[in-house]
Amino acid sequence: MTTTDTNTIDTTTTETGTHVEPDGASPIEAYAGFVAGQATAAANAVLVALGDQLGLWKAMAGAGALSSAQLAERTGLHERQLREWLASQAANGFLDYDPAADTFTLSEAGGLVLADEDSPLLLVGAFQGVGALARELPALRRSFETGEGYAWHDRDPELWDVQERFSRPLMRQFLIDVWLASVPGLLDRLEAGIQVADIGCGYGDSTILLAERFPASRFTGFDFHDHSIARARQAALDAGVTNVAFEVAAADEVPGGDDDLVLFVDSLHDMGDPVAAAEHARRRLAPNGLVVSLDPSSADSLGENLANPMAGLMYAVSTFLCTPTAISQHGPASLGAMAGEAALRQVLVDAGFGRVQRVAPDAPMNMVLVARP
Repeated sequence: MTTTDTNTIDTTTTETGTHVEPDGASPIEAYAGFVAGQATAAANAVLVALGDQLGLWKAMAGAGALSSAQLAERTGLHERQLREWLASQAANGFLDYDPAADTFTLSEAGGLVLADEDSPLLLVGAFQGVGALARELPALRRSFETGEGYAWHDRDPELWDVQERFSRPLMRQFLIDVWLASVPGLLDRLEAGIQVADIGCGYGDSTILLAERFPASRFTGFDFHDHSIARARQAALDAGVTNVAFEVAAADEVPGGDDDLVLFVDSLHDMGDPVAAAEHARRRLAPNGLVVSLDPSSADSLGENLANPMAGLMYAVSTFLCTPTAISQHGPASLGAMAGEAALRQVLVDAGFGRVQRVAPDAPMNMVLVARP
């Protein structure tokens, strides 16, 4: 013990030499607590996904306080197991618990994040993907060991649905009225009628949204993934839009030409040769045509990105999906989801664009880069 005038301070030292303060944890204890919290979150993520599969979040959204028996009545599910699930979600902060009434409440904010399929804040798809990502581990391990990457078409099909579910509300909220509206004069041109190529369109959400909003324009979505194109074609039929088509093609082999606008919506950073894709887009532009690239907002260094509250999720997704997908294409690049403005700007410059501008630097979620020859 070390004694001062009025305070006795415990200077006990662990075997590793870590000093323990009287009212705080050692660095080892603090780190162990942090890891325990992460392990708890990982385990509960599966239960959040279970709640999604069983319709529990939707059943609780807007319903106010519910007991386990009331939730069982609403859902037809087993009350005792629901009671344990409810307890786990209250313990993990997803639900509010009233001990006097023994009831559980999903807040209004919780409903927007976990139950409202049209909410731009919907994040439950990230939990849906947990099981699919776990099933990816053997293939991801091989990708690390061989350096061959892991192609998009070889992935668990549920991940394709997760990707679409996660991005769809963002497209509805931001694509037209925020991201594309920030490009001077672009919405007026779309209203008047132009030809648009949407490269890397996935299930076609962005393409169909544009086709519905701008009936005078003509849209073609391209993706190298035939399953995605089949889903996009069906979605267009279901939506009843006739000014849209979808074709299977790699980004640097897209047929046709004379496009007034080429879009890369969350796709350029996933490509093994983004320069070749952008160069091909430049060559197919009509006079006065332009390319708009929408990739995740990020800084140009890891140090800066770590201050982003979404960095943990974005780097995890990039490790599982974006980076090994790009590597599997055996191109010269694997940018990752947090590539940053400088790297993406350089891609467009290397592709031969003479003017590259970032507009609306404060736009949410994605950066808007506009490139002209």
